[in-house]
Amino acid sequence: MGADARPYPIDPALFGKVAVLMGGWSAERAVSLNSGQAVLDALLRQGVNAHGIDVHRPQIVNELQQGGFDRVFNILHGPGGEDGIIQGLLEVLGLPCTGSGVMASALAMDKLRSKQLLEGAGIPTPAWLILEADTEPGWVEASLGLPVMVKPALEGSSIGMSKVDDADALPAAYREAAAFEGKVLAERWIEGEEYTVAILGDTPLPVIGLETPREFYDYEAKYQADDTRYLCPCGLPAEEELRLQRLALAAFQALGARGWGRVDILCDPDGTPYVIELNTVPGMTDHSLVPMAARAAGIEFDELVVRILAHTLAIPQEGSHVRAG
Repeated sequence: MGADARPYPIDPALFGKVAVLMGGWSAERAVSLNSGQAVLDALLRQGVNAHGIDVHRPQIVNELQQGGFDRVFNILHGPGGEDGIIQGLLEVLGLPCTGSGVMASALAMDKLRSKQLLEGAGIPTPAWLILEADTEPGWVEASLGLPVMVKPALEGSSIGMSKVDDADALPAAYREAAAFEGKVLAERWIEGEEYTVAILGDTPLPVIGLETPREFYDYEAKYQADDTRYLCPCGLPAEEELRLQRLALAAFQALGARGWGRVDILCDPDGTPYVIELNTVPGMTDHSLVPMAARAAGIEFDELVVRILAHTLAIPQEGSHVRAG
Protein backbone atom coordinates (compact mmCIF):
# COMPACT_ATOMS: atom_id res chain seq x y z
CA MET A 1 0.00 0.00 0.00
CA GLY A 2 2.98 2.33 -0.25
CA ALA A 3 5.29 4.06 2.19
CA ASP A 4 2.78 4.13 5.05
CA ALA A 5 1.02 0.77 4.73
CA ARG A 6 -0.34 0.70 8.29
CA PRO A 7 -2.76 -2.06 9.24
CA TYR A 8 -6.39 -1.04 9.26
CA PRO A 9 -8.14 0.18 11.38
CA ILE A 10 -5.87 3.18 11.96
CA ASP A 11 -6.08 5.25 15.14
CA PRO A 12 -7.92 8.44 14.04
CA ALA A 13 -6.02 10.45 16.65
CA LEU A 14 -2.88 10.06 14.52
CA PHE A 15 -4.33 12.43 11.93
CA GLY A 16 -5.01 15.38 14.21
CA LYS A 17 -7.26 18.03 12.70
CA VAL A 18 -7.92 17.43 8.99
CA ALA A 19 -9.11 19.90 6.36
CA VAL A 20 -11.08 18.36 3.49
CA LEU A 21 -10.66 20.71 0.52
CA MET A 22 -13.50 20.60 -2.02
CA GLY A 23 -15.31 22.79 -4.54
CA GLY A 24 -12.77 25.19 -5.97
CA TRP A 25 -13.19 27.25 -9.12
CA SER A 26 -12.72 24.78 -11.96
CA ALA A 27 -15.36 23.43 -14.34
CA GLU A 28 -15.38 20.31 -12.14
CA ARG A 29 -16.56 22.20 -9.05
CA ALA A 30 -19.88 20.35 -8.76
CA VAL A 31 -18.19 16.95 -8.96
CA SER A 32 -15.63 18.03 -6.36
CA LEU A 33 -18.35 19.12 -3.93
CA ASN A 34 -20.00 15.70 -4.26
CA SER A 35 -16.69 13.89 -3.83
CA GLY A 36 -15.73 16.10 -0.90
CA GLN A 37 -18.95 15.51 0.99
CA ALA A 38 -18.58 11.76 0.57
CA VAL A 39 -14.97 11.90 1.84
CA LEU A 40 -15.88 14.17 4.77
CA ASP A 41 -18.75 11.91 5.83
CA ALA A 42 -16.49 8.85 5.70
CA LEU A 43 -13.78 10.48 7.82
CA LEU A 44 -16.34 11.60 10.41
CA ARG A 45 -17.81 8.11 10.57
CA GLN A 46 -14.30 6.80 11.30
CA GLY A 47 -13.79 9.25 14.17
CA VAL A 48 -11.40 11.60 12.35
CA ASN A 49 -11.50 15.27 13.38
CA ALA A 50 -12.30 16.39 9.83
CA HIS A 51 -13.66 19.72 8.60
CA GLY A 52 -14.92 20.49 5.10
CA ILE A 53 -13.75 23.66 3.36
CA ASP A 54 -15.36 24.93 0.16
CA VAL A 55 -12.28 26.46 -1.44
CA HIS A 56 -12.42 30.03 -2.72
CA ARG A 57 -9.48 32.26 -3.53
CA PRO A 58 -7.88 34.09 -1.82
CA GLN A 59 -9.78 33.19 1.40
CA ILE A 60 -8.34 29.68 1.46
CA VAL A 61 -4.93 30.96 2.59
CA ASN A 62 -6.33 32.52 5.77
CA GLU A 63 -8.64 29.57 6.41
CA LEU A 64 -5.70 27.17 6.36
CA GLN A 65 -3.42 29.43 8.38
CA GLN A 66 -6.00 30.11 11.08
CA GLY A 67 -7.66 26.70 11.21
CA GLY A 68 -5.03 24.82 13.22
CA PHE A 69 -4.99 21.94 10.76
CA ASP A 70 -2.46 19.11 10.87
CA ARG A 71 -3.03 17.75 7.37
CA VAL A 72 -5.24 18.01 4.31
CA PHE A 73 -7.40 15.62 2.31
CA ASN A 74 -7.46 17.27 -1.12
CA ILE A 75 -10.48 16.34 -3.20
CA LEU A 76 -10.39 19.37 -5.51
CA HIS A 77 -10.76 18.32 -9.14
CA GLY A 78 -9.37 20.17 -12.14
CA PRO A 79 -7.36 23.41 -12.41
CA GLY A 80 -6.50 25.04 -9.11
CA GLY A 81 -6.72 21.83 -7.12
CA GLU A 82 -5.27 19.07 -9.25
CA ASP A 83 -2.55 20.95 -11.14
CA GLY A 84 0.00 21.72 -8.43
CA ILE A 85 -1.34 25.10 -7.34
CA ILE A 86 -2.96 24.03 -4.06
CA GLN A 87 -0.13 21.52 -3.54
CA GLY A 88 2.42 24.34 -3.68
CA LEU A 89 0.45 26.41 -1.18
CA LEU A 90 0.23 23.47 1.21
CA GLU A 91 3.97 22.81 0.94
CA VAL A 92 4.66 26.45 1.84
CA LEU A 93 2.31 26.13 4.83
CA GLY A 94 3.91 22.85 5.91
CA LEU A 95 0.68 20.88 5.67
CA PRO A 96 0.97 17.25 4.47
CA CYS A 97 -1.59 16.59 1.75
CA THR A 98 -3.10 13.49 0.17
CA GLY A 99 -2.05 12.60 -3.34
CA SER A 100 0.75 13.80 -5.56
CA GLY A 101 3.06 16.75 -5.04
CA VAL A 102 3.53 19.86 -7.15
CA MET A 103 5.49 18.36 -10.05
CA ALA A 104 3.44 15.21 -10.63
CA SER A 105 0.16 17.10 -10.20
CA ALA A 106 1.16 19.71 -12.79
CA LEU A 107 2.41 17.09 -15.25
CA ALA A 108 -0.61 14.82 -14.96
CA MET A 109 -3.10 17.69 -15.28
CA ASP A 110 -1.47 18.90 -18.50
CA LYS A 111 -2.34 16.25 -21.09
CA LEU A 112 0.25 17.66 -23.51
CA ARG A 113 3.16 17.49 -21.03
CA SER A 114 2.09 14.12 -19.67
CA LYS A 115 1.92 12.61 -23.16
CA GLN A 116 5.36 13.98 -23.96
CA LEU A 117 6.76 12.47 -20.77
CA LEU A 118 5.01 9.13 -21.28
CA GLU A 119 6.41 8.90 -24.80
CA GLY A 120 9.87 9.67 -23.45
CA ALA A 121 9.48 6.88 -20.90
CA GLY A 122 8.50 4.39 -23.59
CA ILE A 123 4.89 4.12 -22.41
CA PRO A 124 2.41 3.85 -25.31
CA THR A 125 -0.08 6.70 -25.73
CA PRO A 126 -2.18 7.59 -28.81
CA ALA A 127 -0.55 9.75 -31.51
CA TRP A 128 -1.48 13.42 -31.19
CA LEU A 129 -1.11 16.93 -32.56
CA ILE A 130 -1.48 20.41 -31.09
CA LEU A 131 -4.36 22.26 -32.75
CA GLU A 132 -4.41 26.00 -33.41
CA ALA A 133 -7.23 28.16 -34.75
CA ASP A 134 -5.71 28.07 -38.23
CA THR A 135 -4.68 24.40 -38.29
CA GLU A 136 -5.60 22.88 -41.66
CA PRO A 137 -8.16 20.08 -41.11
CA GLY A 138 -6.78 18.15 -44.05
CA TRP A 139 -3.34 18.06 -42.42
CA VAL A 140 -4.84 16.64 -39.23
CA GLU A 141 -6.66 13.95 -41.21
CA ALA A 142 -3.50 13.08 -43.15
CA SER A 143 -1.41 12.92 -39.96
CA LEU A 144 -3.74 11.09 -37.57
CA GLY A 145 -6.53 9.72 -39.72
CA LEU A 146 -10.17 10.00 -38.71
CA PRO A 147 -11.88 9.91 -36.34
CA VAL A 148 -9.90 11.92 -33.78
CA MET A 149 -10.59 13.04 -30.23
CA VAL A 150 -10.28 16.79 -29.68
CA LYS A 151 -9.68 17.83 -26.09
CA PRO A 152 -8.44 20.74 -23.95
CA ALA A 153 -5.10 19.92 -22.37
CA LEU A 154 -5.94 21.25 -18.90
CA GLU A 155 -9.43 19.94 -18.13
CA GLY A 156 -10.68 16.69 -16.63
CA SER A 157 -13.97 14.75 -16.50
CA SER A 158 -14.08 14.78 -20.34
CA ILE A 159 -15.06 18.47 -20.26
CA GLY A 160 -14.63 20.18 -23.64
CA MET A 161 -13.94 16.91 -25.45
CA SER A 162 -15.52 15.79 -28.71
CA LYS A 163 -15.10 12.98 -31.20
CA VAL A 164 -14.61 14.23 -34.76
CA ASP A 165 -15.49 11.90 -37.65
CA ASP A 166 -15.35 14.50 -40.44
CA ALA A 167 -12.46 16.92 -41.06
CA ASP A 168 -14.96 19.72 -41.70
CA ALA A 169 -16.09 19.43 -38.05
CA LEU A 170 -12.61 20.06 -36.67
CA PRO A 171 -12.89 23.89 -36.43
CA ALA A 172 -16.06 23.66 -34.31
CA ALA A 173 -14.47 21.01 -32.07
CA TYR A 174 -11.41 23.21 -31.70
CA ARG A 175 -13.53 26.18 -30.63
CA GLU A 176 -15.33 24.08 -28.03
CA ALA A 177 -12.05 22.89 -26.51
CA ALA A 178 -10.36 26.30 -26.84
CA ALA A 179 -13.02 27.82 -24.56
CA PHE A 180 -10.91 26.38 -21.73
CA GLU A 181 -7.38 27.35 -20.75
CA GLY A 182 -4.31 25.69 -22.23
CA LYS A 183 -3.50 24.00 -25.50
CA VAL A 184 -5.94 22.00 -27.60
CA LEU A 185 -4.99 18.48 -28.68
CA ALA A 186 -6.19 16.22 -31.45
CA GLU A 187 -5.59 12.60 -30.55
CA ARG A 188 -5.84 9.53 -32.76
CA TRP A 189 -9.07 7.68 -32.01
CA ILE A 190 -8.47 4.23 -30.58
CA GLU A 191 -11.35 1.95 -31.50
CA GLY A 192 -11.56 -0.70 -28.83
CA GLU A 193 -12.16 -1.38 -25.17
CA GLU A 194 -11.67 1.12 -22.35
CA TYR A 195 -10.29 0.25 -18.94
CA THR A 196 -9.24 2.10 -15.84
CA VAL A 197 -6.77 1.10 -13.15
CA ALA A 198 -6.85 2.67 -9.70
CA ILE A 199 -3.58 2.92 -7.77
CA LEU A 200 -3.45 2.94 -3.96
CA GLY A 201 0.04 3.59 -2.65
CA ASP A 202 2.13 1.47 -4.98
CA THR A 203 -0.52 -1.19 -5.52
CA PRO A 204 -2.74 -1.40 -8.62
CA LEU A 205 -6.31 -2.33 -7.75
CA PRO A 206 -8.52 -4.62 -9.88
CA VAL A 207 -9.04 -3.36 -13.44
CA ILE A 208 -12.48 -1.98 -14.35
CA GLY A 209 -13.88 -2.28 -17.87
CA LEU A 210 -16.07 0.57 -19.09
CA GLU A 211 -18.97 0.28 -21.51
CA THR A 212 -21.26 3.10 -22.63
CA PRO A 213 -23.81 3.38 -25.44
CA ARG A 214 -22.56 6.93 -25.98
CA GLU A 215 -19.79 7.70 -28.48
CA PHE A 216 -17.26 7.77 -25.67
CA TYR A 217 -17.01 7.87 -21.88
CA ASP A 218 -18.00 11.54 -21.59
CA TYR A 219 -19.13 13.72 -18.66
CA GLU A 220 -22.71 12.45 -18.80
CA ALA A 221 -21.59 8.83 -18.95
CA LYS A 222 -19.30 9.40 -15.97
CA TYR A 223 -21.61 11.26 -13.64
CA GLN A 224 -25.22 11.21 -14.81
CA ALA A 225 -26.14 8.25 -17.02
CA ASP A 226 -27.64 5.06 -15.65
CA ASP A 227 -26.74 2.99 -18.71
CA THR A 228 -22.95 3.08 -18.28
CA ARG A 229 -21.67 -0.41 -17.46
CA TYR A 230 -18.74 -0.99 -15.11
CA LEU A 231 -17.20 -4.43 -15.38
CA CYS A 232 -15.24 -5.58 -12.35
CA PRO A 233 -13.99 -8.27 -12.84
CA CYS A 234 -13.12 -6.68 -16.17
CA GLY A 235 -13.44 -9.91 -18.15
CA LEU A 236 -9.82 -10.07 -19.30
CA PRO A 237 -7.66 -13.16 -18.77
CA ALA A 238 -5.56 -12.85 -15.61
CA GLU A 239 -2.32 -12.28 -17.53
CA GLU A 240 -3.89 -9.47 -19.57
CA GLU A 241 -5.29 -7.79 -16.48
CA LEU A 242 -1.86 -7.99 -14.86
CA ARG A 243 -0.36 -6.42 -17.99
CA LEU A 244 -2.69 -3.43 -17.70
CA GLN A 245 -1.98 -3.09 -13.97
CA ARG A 246 1.77 -3.04 -14.62
CA LEU A 247 1.37 -0.50 -17.41
CA ALA A 248 -0.76 1.74 -15.19
CA LEU A 249 1.76 1.57 -12.35
CA ALA A 250 4.59 2.35 -14.78
CA ALA A 251 2.73 5.47 -15.98
CA PHE A 252 1.95 6.48 -12.39
CA GLN A 253 5.61 6.19 -11.42
CA ALA A 254 6.91 7.82 -14.61
CA LEU A 255 4.98 10.99 -13.78
CA GLY A 256 6.21 10.91 -10.18
CA ALA A 257 2.74 10.42 -8.69
CA ARG A 258 2.18 9.23 -5.14
CA GLY A 259 -0.54 8.23 -2.70
CA TRP A 260 -3.37 7.37 -5.03
CA GLY A 261 -4.65 7.97 -8.53
CA ARG A 262 -6.31 6.42 -11.54
CA VAL A 263 -4.88 5.59 -14.96
CA ASP A 264 -7.17 5.37 -17.99
CA ILE A 265 -6.25 2.95 -20.77
CA LEU A 266 -7.65 2.09 -24.21
CA CYS A 267 -6.95 -1.23 -25.93
CA ASP A 268 -7.26 -1.52 -29.71
CA PRO A 269 -8.83 -4.60 -31.36
CA ASP A 270 -5.42 -6.32 -31.35
CA GLY A 271 -5.20 -5.87 -27.58
CA THR A 272 -2.47 -3.21 -27.73
CA PRO A 273 -2.92 -0.89 -24.73
CA TYR A 274 -2.52 2.91 -24.80
CA VAL A 275 -2.38 5.12 -21.72
CA ILE A 276 -4.80 8.02 -22.15
CA GLU A 277 -4.19 9.97 -18.94
CA LEU A 278 -3.47 9.88 -15.24
CA ASN A 279 -5.90 11.39 -12.73
CA THR A 280 -4.16 12.40 -9.50
CA VAL A 281 -7.39 13.39 -7.70
CA PRO A 282 -10.02 11.00 -9.06
CA GLY A 283 -13.70 11.30 -8.27
CA MET A 284 -15.11 9.84 -5.06
CA THR A 285 -18.83 10.08 -5.88
CA ASP A 286 -21.35 7.24 -6.04
CA HIS A 287 -20.48 6.86 -9.76
CA SER A 288 -16.72 6.90 -9.17
CA LEU A 289 -14.30 4.20 -10.17
CA VAL A 290 -11.64 4.16 -7.45
CA PRO A 291 -14.15 3.17 -4.72
CA MET A 292 -15.51 0.49 -7.06
CA ALA A 293 -12.04 -0.99 -7.66
CA ALA A 294 -11.23 -0.81 -3.95
CA ARG A 295 -14.44 -2.66 -3.10
CA ALA A 296 -13.44 -5.42 -5.52
CA ALA A 297 -10.16 -5.68 -3.58
CA GLY A 298 -12.07 -6.00 -0.28
CA ILE A 299 -11.67 -2.35 0.78
CA GLU A 300 -14.91 -0.56 1.61
CA PHE A 301 -15.32 3.18 1.08
CA ASP A 302 -14.56 4.36 4.63
CA GLU A 303 -11.41 2.26 4.80
CA LEU A 304 -10.32 3.52 1.37
CA VAL A 305 -10.66 7.15 2.48
CA VAL A 306 -8.70 6.53 5.69
CA ARG A 307 -5.99 4.65 3.79
CA ILE A 308 -5.59 7.53 1.34
CA LEU A 309 -5.28 9.95 4.25
CA ALA A 310 -2.81 7.64 6.01
CA HIS A 311 -0.25 8.22 3.26
CA THR A 312 0.15 11.77 4.59
CA LEU A 313 1.62 10.32 7.80
CA ALA A 314 4.74 9.40 5.81
CA ILE A 315 5.16 12.87 4.24
CA PRO A 316 7.78 15.07 6.01
CA GLN A 317 6.10 17.97 7.74
CA GLU A 318 7.72 21.39 8.16
CA GLY A 319 6.94 22.30 11.75
CA SER A 320 4.33 20.59 13.87
CA HIS A 321 1.22 22.67 13.16
CA VAL A 322 0.06 25.73 11.28
CA ARG A 323 -1.61 27.82 13.95
CA ALA A 324 -2.95 31.34 14.17
CA GLY A 325 -0.45 33.72 15.68
